[in-house]
Amino acid sequence: MPLLSLSLADEGATARLGAALAHRVRPGDVIALKGGLGAGKTALARALLRAASGAPELAVPSPTFTLVELYDTPTGPIRHFDLYRLRDADEVAELGWDEARAEGAILVEWPERLGATLPANTLTIELAQGASADARVATLDLAGDWAARLADLAAHV
Repeated sequence: MPLLSLSLADEGATARLGAALAHRVRPGDVIALKGGLGAGKTALARALLRAASGAPELAVPSPTFTLVELYDTPTGPIRHFDLYRLRDADEVAELGWDEARAEGAILVEWPERLGATLPANTLTIELAQGASADARVATLDLAGDWAARLADLAAHV
């Protein structure tokens, strides 16, 4: 699968990436956010959800303790999963994973906890530390039709 690497100079660039992705998300999509603690996964998810909902001030808490949060957007529901606390991939079924996939789009932090449950056409975004404290490098693994859908992405970040 093709990879796309983007240098994100600061949190504003991360927010622009989230907003650009929001305009390309469709029902049934899964976007997997990878990276260590503090890598910017929740910041990216927050920007995507605010842009998708059309509400720049939308409260988007980290779902670390609730495990999943639901957001209604004009293009359909988006569920934000945080699987950090899961011990086993089977536990995701109890969180409504299958229903979420059938009803809308999914953002998932700590997707490695899903094992084989993660769909093959998932857009995977790995965030890593960049050249400065606020900078990040986003590496996008463009599975399925994501390469075509994100062809102009770099121009928006």
